[in-house]
Amino acid sequence: MPAGVCGCCGPLRPRYKRLVDNIFPEDPKDGLVKSDMEKLTFYAVSAPEKLDRIGAYLAERLTRDVVRHRYGYVVIAMEALDQLLMACHSQSIKPFVESFLHMVAKLLESREPDLQVLGTNSFVKFANIEEDTPSYHRRYDFFVSQFSAMCHSTHEELETRNRIRVAGIKGLQGVVRKTVNDELQAIIWEPQHMDKLIPSMLFNMQDNEDSERAGEENPASLAESCFRELLGRAAYGNMNNAVRPVLVHLDNHRLWDPNDFAVSCFRIIMYSIQAQHSHHVIQQVLSHLDTHSKNTPRVRAGIVQVLLETVAIAAKGSIGPTVLEVFNTLLKHLRMSVDFELGDGSRRNSASSLSSTRTKESEERIVQNAIIQTIGFFGGNLPDYQRAEVMMFIMGKVPVYGTPCHTLDTVKIGHQGTKRIQMMLLSSLIMVTSGFKCKTMCAGLPAAFLEPLCSISLMEDSELRQLVLEILHNIIDRHDNRAKLRGIRIIPNVSALKIKREKMSKQDVGFMKKHGQQLYRHIYLGCKEEDNVQKNFELLFTALALITIELANEEVVIDLMRLSLALQDMALTNEENMPMFIRCGIMALVAAYLNFLSQMIASPSFCQHVSKVIELRNLEAPNLLPEHVFREQCVLPDSLDRADTGLYFQTADLAEALTLPGYNAERLAIPYIPQVTDEDRLPRRKSFVDTISLQVDILSNSLPDQSHLAEEITFETLKKAIETTGLEEQERERRRQVMEKFQKAPFEEIAAHCESKANMLHDRLAQIFELTIRPPPSPSGTVTVTSGHGQYQSVPVYEMKFPDLCVY
Repeated sequence: MPAGVCGCCGPLRPRYKRLVDNIFPEDPKDGLVKSDMEKLTFYAVSAPEKLDRIGAYLAERLTRDVVRHRYGYVVIAMEALDQLLMACHSQSIKPFVESFLHMVAKLLESREPDLQVLGTNSFVKFANIEEDTPSYHRRYDFFVSQFSAMCHSTHEELETRNRIRVAGIKGLQGVVRKTVNDELQAIIWEPQHMDKLIPSMLFNMQDNEDSERAGEENPASLAESCFRELLGRAAYGNMNNAVRPVLVHLDNHRLWDPNDFAVSCFRIIMYSIQAQHSHHVIQQVLSHLDTHSKNTPRVRAGIVQVLLETVAIAAKGSIGPTVLEVFNTLLKHLRMSVDFELGDGSRRNSASSLSSTRTKESEERIVQNAIIQTIGFFGGNLPDYQRAEVMMFIMGKVPVYGTPCHTLDTVKIGHQGTKRIQMMLLSSLIMVTSGFKCKTMCAGLPAAFLEPLCSISLMEDSELRQLVLEILHNIIDRHDNRAKLRGIRIIPNVSALKIKREKMSKQDVGFMKKHGQQLYRHIYLGCKEEDNVQKNFELLFTALALITIELANEEVVIDLMRLSLALQDMALTNEENMPMFIRCGIMALVAAYLNFLSQMIASPSFCQHVSKVIELRNLEAPNLLPEHVFREQCVLPDSLDRADTGLYFQTADLAEALTLPGYNAERLAIPYIPQVTDEDRLPRRKSFVDTISLQVDILSNSLPDQSHLAEEITFETLKKAIETTGLEEQERERRRQVMEKFQKAPFEEIAAHCESKANMLHDRLAQIFELTIRPPPSPSGTVTVTSGHGQYQSVPVYEMKFPDLCVY
């Protein structure tokens, strides 16, 4: 009996344990017993309620084998688990999965690389299985931490280190695939998990030691593909948690300078996420730039360059409501950069730190150039309707003397800082307006944009005026003719340039009627600036030529000819005491433009007259032509003799030569006088003379003989203007005397003059009030003043007139 009882103990063991034990051979090198594995699989499928016990027993055996370092049996156990997972898809698999994950965790906790890789491979296979029902209680926190640690492996052997890192990346990829589509596992997007997932991938992307490997064997390429997959699965509410760890990683590893890796990371981000989520990334980078507002210039420049790449990709798709936010933030940092560059004047003046100051200034210039490129590139990729709004927005930020500027305080940064901001903003406007094709000029140059732009064109700085003219060129040139007109020269054959033009629209005709005089005025005033150089005259010539091509009808052509003659007259009379170079430059500009205009309107007699003057100048006065006056060693004359009428364009000859129909040549006899606007009363310039002229303009308004600036134009007015040629000289002389009086007269005399005017005004107002303001009639009588004597008059009630509302 005892022997029989002992013999019955083996068969009394549960069947699932016997089936599990049979799959393990005596020698682990023989591998899994396939026939017994098939029996175990059939049993598990037939009795799914036994899966949890099978998994628990396998886990028990695997734990014992790991402790005893019998790694062969560990491999067999994991292979069996994998096959059971692939074969069973019932609801009872949930408890089995818990045992499986427990075994995978045991392998990952071991210090053996082979076991870690084995556990990771099993987990990846499990991650690819689609479960029928979601898991309510399963969490993957341990696996995220363990796989992230494997991604940062520092094993001594390169081959082993790469194996562990690749396994860690694959494990993270498995976690993402298993959880990202499960609504119950949205916890994976929480910061505590993203702070481990994202840096692990970026670390391997950055540390690309074995770049020769390809595909999944290279940790860098595998990490990049996993990174792209993660971002591609990010939903609207998860973008911030996905991008923030990237910025933190770049900060911790100091990857903003140089920023090649940072730029590549954000390119991957922008091309991986959905287009409608792009503005989230831009907002994150902008806020990060605010956080580093006091960091080194190179770090700020690196962040701005990353923003440039981000914006360049986002501008092609949906950018959301962040357009003005981008410009606001960039302009704020532009101002801060100017403050950092120019604010510390005491250190700049000390000789001991001169080199460090120059280095800082050059680094700040890098920041400023990066900001300008970002503004220009962003604005240049916007649609036309949105680009027009951006142009208005930037123009509103440009500080202009004499106008309120609430966004940029120019008092603290001084004139030099203000000029720097003006130049940078105008440079960004050039980039924004490049390629801008407005259908009507009213849309491209609205009054709110044109007026401040023209105000800047009157600044006493040639570089600012050059930028303004280039902006005008970009907006006016709608047919890409500017490249054919570069450089000021006498063009022998304009038709060879193949200039493109269209018939002028009614909207553009209305624009020139409304704003044409404003454009002429600023060209006229811009020509006589003493600091003009060759580039200024070249840009002025291009501006006149583009206006002729895009915005000129018969009336505008006559106005442009009158403007040219006025410029010639200004250079000859020289009332502004301009240098000889400026006077000769104006003469060359007029010659080059009239030569261009004569060929554009195709008037043979007009072309013949212009060619005759130019040929005579070539022989007798070559310094009045652009090919000669802008040479480096050009000899300038001592004076310009007005008596040499053959060298200049005469109004009568031009009127006689202009015989084409539609052109009113009689209007050429009316001299062009730039219109006076409110800008002349704003102290935009630094010149003392302009400040005095401002005072004279204000005080001379009360003089009795001042002529009205705007009066009705009739035939008699035009006849009088032609016949009385000396009125302009008299007016100039009178203004000169008034200016001299206020500059040289004693203060007491000026004060007495102003007091007498004020008393006269007060007496006149008192007489008006006495006649208009009288007390109402009263039955008790009123006192009236007649011939200096007071008389008491009473009015009966029945004779008084009451309002209707007062009568009952």
